[in-house]
Amino acid sequence: MRLSAVIERHLAHLRDVRRLSPATVRAYRSDLRDLTHILDDPEIGEITREDLREWLWHVQQSGASRATLARRAASARGLFAWAVADGDLPTDPASRLLTPKRGRTLPTVAPAVALAEVLAELGAAASETGDPLALRDHAILELLYGAGIRVSELCGLDSDDVDRDRRTLRVWGKGAKERVVPFGGPAAAALDAWLVRARPALLARLEDRAGAQAALFLGARGGRLGPRAVYDLVARTVGPLVGRPVGPHALRHSAATHLLDGGADLRSVQEILGHESLGTTQIYTHVSHERLTASYRLAHPRA
Repeated sequence: MRLSAVIERHLAHLRDVRRLSPATVRAYRSDLRDLTHILDDPEIGEITREDLREWLWHVQQSGASRATLARRAASARGLFAWAVADGDLPTDPASRLLTPKRGRTLPTVAPAVALAEVLAELGAAASETGDPLALRDHAILELLYGAGIRVSELCGLDSDDVDRDRRTLRVWGKGAKERVVPFGGPAAAALDAWLVRARPALLARLEDRAGAQAALFLGARGGRLGPRAVYDLVARTVGPLVGRPVGPHALRHSAATHLLDGGADLRSVQEILGHESLGTTQIYTHVSHERLTASYRLAHPRA
């Protein structure tokens, strides 16, 4: 069987059985399509470890980072391990495929005080004008930061997923895993303003009301709000605080780091973020340590 055909079956398995997100499946497709191109789509049983090393050499020569090399090698290992388990291959040519370890990059975190000021200013301006899109944008930012949720989780929220009395959200995370996440007072006020003052007005403008009826957040032209609009919103509001363009994950990083700075225990932060592994959450302890060290060096007379 040709490599390209096995890849398509593997991607269908990732999408339909493992229930990986569309963005993750697209990333796998991109990596493995490059493998097909470099090897000229051979029979999968003809591929050797040397072929895979040659492919990674081409990737490296193209100027790819260590992180890209590591990700592509992981994609190949996943493909061939699955092909062996599925009976397409007797042995796994990628089982000992090694790549340089990716360097650890600390997440981008917005300063807590500056972020609070920006959110307060946006909320005041939205409340004064009553503009539905401004009220929506303020509620989006408050929820991303206040609940620490992913952009895919935010865009997937329905109105019924919000418990306004308990101040919780029911979100569907990676692997279609459900969890309940709390949010605070500022997010609750912003969400109430959106639901009471703005969402009905925006819904009334839309031609396809049925398609948008369930969604918590609506796009300007109708239907459920998409991730691209959220990325643009965060880039223009939070980006100036950190000195470069950032996406919605910067607010998730900020929420986790500020929780730890405030004394939250690591297990609680893990549950809020929906991380399977505690090791994934531990990166934020490094961020807090870096911030603590930087503050010490700036403030202590004998630092």
